[in-house]
Parts: sequence; C-alpha cells; structure tokens
Amino acid sequence: MNRTGEIVRDQNQDMLHKSTKTRTMLWILLVLIVVLIMIVMSVLSDSSNNPIPNNSRQMIVVRTPSWTASKGFMQCFERSANDGEWAVCGSKVPIILGRNGLAWGRGLHSIPDDTHPVKHEGDGKSPAGVFRLGDAFGIPTIEDIGALDIPYKPVTEFLECVDDVHSQYYNQMVDNSKVEVIDWDSSERIHRSPNAYHFAVMINHNTVNTQKGAGSCIILHCVSVNGDSTAGCTTMSRDEMENVLKWLDKGKNPVLVQLPESEYLRLKNHWELPDF
Repeated sequence: MNRTGEIVRDQNQDMLHKSTKTRTMLWILLVLIVVLIMIVMSVLSDSSNNPIPNNSRQMIVVRTPSWTASKGFMQCFERSANDGEWAVCGSKVPIILGRNGLAWGRGLHSIPDDTHPVKHEGDGKSPAGVFRLGDAFGIPTIEDIGALDIPYKPVTEFLECVDDVHSQYYNQMVDNSKVEVIDWDSSERIHRSPNAYHFAVMINHNTVNTQKGAGSCIILHCVSVNGDSTAGCTTMSRDEMENVLKWLDKGKNPVLVQLPESEYLRLKNHWELPDF
C-alpha cells in the first residue's frame, strides 16, 4: 500500500472512531434524558409532595382518630409570611363530619391510582386532603354579622347546592331564580336548614375539572340541632363557626387540611404541617 492509501485508511478509521464515540455519547444523553423524565414524572405523581400553596397564610386542620371516625378536632393556624412557621390561633375545638368517616377527596393534593378509600357521591364520607376555602354564606345579613374579610352571601329561598350528577350545575351553589333551566332533581335547599347553615363556608372539593360522582356540596358549617354526623360536611358549634368566619381572610389564601391521624403523621414532614 502506498503512502496515499495509508493516509486514506487512517482517515477512515479516525472517522469511524469518532462516529462510534458520537453514537455512544448520544445514547448516554438519551438515557439521561429518559431517566430525568421518569424522575420528574415520579415527583409530579408523588402524593407526598407538599400541596400547601406557598402563599397560604391561614390553615384549618381537622384530624380524626381513624378513616372511619365521624368525630375529631379542629385547630386554626396562621403564619405572617410565605413559608413561615405556623402559629396556633384560638383553641382546639371538637368537630363532627361524615357518618362514615373520611375518604380521599379532590383538592390541591394528588391521588395515586392505587389509593383508597376515595370519595364518591353518597358515600357518607368527608373528603380527606388539602382544599382551598371558598366564599361564606349564612342566615344573618352582612349588616348583622359585621365586616368580614371573606366574601359573604346572605341565604335566600332561592339558594341551592346541586348534587344531581346529571345536572350541568353539579357541585355548584346556585341562585335558582337566575338560571334559565332548572335541570336537577336533587339539591340542598339551604334555607330549609337554618340551624346548620346559620354560618357556613364552602370547601372547594371537586371544583377544578369537576368529576361527576366524585362528591359535591362539601361545606364547613354549624352542627345541626341534634348534633348528628353529616353526609360529608364538617361541622362545629355555631359560636366556633362564627369565630372561624370572622377569622378567615380571603387575601391570606386559607386552606383546609383534613386527615385521619395516621395520614397526618405520615405526611406531616413532607407537607410541612404544624404540630397538632
């Protein structure tokens, strides 16, 4: 082989070597990208990620002894700055919730596919998890109740919360005098329960990408006259409910954390929950 042939051979071998090295590096890069995607997907689907919004500065915590318990305790917390330490507000008070206890609801937290129990319509369970708190309503007029830091709607005979899964208004509080067509056969007529709804605050359960049959009309309100458990709401004495109403500040993005004891302890560090 002459000198020119040797040069061409060497060049071809060098190019082959570089090509092999490039393919190897591309494969390594591809593997790293796949691993990174899997890690991100795992993180996004991990229910232990903290669902408490950074800008939330008010928290209501409800804890029960077990998944099936219908009674527990509530404690309010507040922090002065985002990501600050939670401080106790007021005293711990007894609450009554769903007659069949708790089941994972649809809120700010994620629910893995294999998780149970999961709330559904008519199961008699209150939703477990983390939820934003919505607007307030009640029997007194705003003049009677005084200035509030949360939107408040006085109850009228037209106010209903729709729990009919076939209705376009499912899981919505509506004024039936302002809708074109009443397309529901089942609802909570608020004015018919003046003791329970003397003071109340909506719990934003199943309100984002609402899933029909996943539970509706979940409310924080006063206990009924006989103090029975509920179909899924969380209740307390009228005095305590009034205290909560006057404490809540929409500007502080209040949330409700509602869990059985075992889950609270399991998620406490991950969700940065306060001691309670």
